[in-house]
Amino acid sequence: MLRKRALTALWGIPLLVVAVWFDTPLPWFTVLAAVWGALAVLEFYRITGVAKALPLTFFGTAWTLFFVLNPHLGFPVPLVLTAGIMLSLIMLVLEPQREGAFGNWAWMLAGALYVGWLLGYLVALRLEAGRGWVFLAFFVTFASDSAAFFAGRALGRHRLAPHISPGKTWEGTIAGVLGAIIVSLLFTLPTPLQVPLSYKQAILLGIVVSVFGQLGDLAESLLKRNMNVKDSGSLMPGHGGLLDRMDSVAFAGVVVYLYYIFFVL
Repeated sequence: MLRKRALTALWGIPLLVVAVWFDTPLPWFTVLAAVWGALAVLEFYRITGVAKALPLTFFGTAWTLFFVLNPHLGFPVPLVLTAGIMLSLIMLVLEPQREGAFGNWAWMLAGALYVGWLLGYLVALRLEAGRGWVFLAFFVTFASDSAAFFAGRALGRHRLAPHISPGKTWEGTIAGVLGAIIVSLLFTLPTPLQVPLSYKQAILLGIVVSVFGQLGDLAESLLKRNMNVKDSGSLMPGHGGLLDRMDSVAFAGVVVYLYYIFFVL
């Protein structure tokens, strides 16, 4: 498993770096987020059963993409939400299939909000704050996840949430927070990726990103446990599916974006 995780990182991280760094002739990070979001929400619909209802799957995927692209388009989010809810309910009424219709609709709505709306914050972060803040969100999260994984395997004794994710431990959680703090502090150094944070702010942001990232991980673990699946997919060997890889990153992107909006601007 470790070998697969390493091999996936060897192509995944360079792809991410290139997409975040370059924004001509296309906004490559937005392109990556759109592809990521579409595939991730299809994984979500597969494990929740929505994929059996093709019209809802198509609508939910399109709605997800609209959320991801909306930072470029500039539509008010309440309008996007309202239009999506009303149009999907009208489509539901016109569908001949009645059994389980509202259950599928609710899962379709959940997938579009969970994947599309949250990934949209990362796109907005790239557009409004710049590449340094996006790298901070990703690499602080990666550091938190990696430190929690390895420390949990080596030192873990006390389970964090045994009924949700039995493999996660308090020792791993604490190591994840420490790893996030260390990498967050690196973004205060005078490099092309430096962001305007004091040491205290970097420590605080590292803690918050790690905590919310790990909560996002637990939320997706709860979804998989409820759906009786181990992984959302197999597109990223050693990690699972794209939905598995976005759980902590999506939460981290929201946290960093809100921090930037309320405390930096």
